[in-house]
Amino acid sequence: MSSEVPKKYKAAVYDQPGKLSTKIVELDTPEPGAGEVLINLSHSGVCHSDFGVMTNSWSILPYPTQAGQVGGHEGVGKIVKLGPGTESAGVKVGDTVGVKWISAICGNCPACLEGSDGVCFNQKISGYYTPGTFQQYVLGPANYVTPIPEGLEPAAAAPVLCAGVTVYSALRKSGAVSGQWVVIVGAGGGLGHLAVQYSARAMGHRVIGIDHSSKEKLAKSSGAEVFFGFDKSGKDLVNHVREATGGLGAKAVIVVTASNAAYDTAMDMLRFGGTLVCVGIPEGDAVPIGGAKAGSLLQQEKKIVGSAVGNRREAIEALELVKRGVVKVEYRVEPMEKLSDIFKEMEEGKLQGRVVLDLS
Repeated sequence: MSSEVPKKYKAAVYDQPGKLSTKIVELDTPEPGAGEVLINLSHSGVCHSDFGVMTNSWSILPYPTQAGQVGGHEGVGKIVKLGPGTESAGVKVGDTVGVKWISAICGNCPACLEGSDGVCFNQKISGYYTPGTFQQYVLGPANYVTPIPEGLEPAAAAPVLCAGVTVYSALRKSGAVSGQWVVIVGAGGGLGHLAVQYSARAMGHRVIGIDHSSKEKLAKSSGAEVFFGFDKSGKDLVNHVREATGGLGAKAVIVVTASNAAYDTAMDMLRFGGTLVCVGIPEGDAVPIGGAKAGSLLQQEKKIVGSAVGNRREAIEALELVKRGVVKVEYRVEPMEKLSDIFKEMEEGKLQGRVVLDLS
């Protein structure tokens, strides 16, 4: 069973990797292979990770991005065609599903067997050496596309497939419990405003938001009890956090911004037994985290944890919280043709909340 699909469709590609440049092209519609589904995407979120892939600014990636790469990894749409061998996958034509950063896993490696999808040894990354979601049609594994809850708007669901599930998983890894202080660094951005909400509204944490002072309103409306603008606090930022937490520091600091400077101050914001969760990936050469000295970690029993993305179960839970209205995604919708302009805003640090592409 299949729906009528066009032979060609529209996509946005990175035409000059290493530079901020995208191009709208026409591509041939693929046929789903064994175990695959063809999805007609209606929306895709735009993430800072896409910017890093496009500009080849992430030293952690093994290979430079190729010209013609279709970016994007927060896609939502309807299944229009099933490939052979998908009968037992639990999906059907007409289902609304999502494609995440990790678009496919092997399911058999040690990481997969422990539910650590983000470090699957054989993972495929949407928008990096795998066609991404800045396009009208995309293939996905029938057993790994994410079901979108009925009644949830596709545009609101899209950012949850990376930004939402990533911060939700990071907060779970932090070990913070209800009533404890959690610092969200980058609280007014696409990931940050969701992290504040999941933390304050879903998990009952007391949240301190840190970002540029222009983003205070969004951070506080998302649930931050206290907010500090790094541009105004300057060198007193750590002292301000300690004062707000009664002199102890926070149980957890979640860094969702791509800034080495943010990591450098994070360790000093932690209380004893506190955890720094690394989410944002700084661009350029990798450098050690400032303040992460063995003696300090040992004496105060602090921890540093990495969190790539969430697993399938966490993605479903994160989406359900949005459907229930516990978490609200702040976003604006733009046409695919505006992608380069959106990246320019991102580069200049002007974005608040998330931008979602209308792919129609």
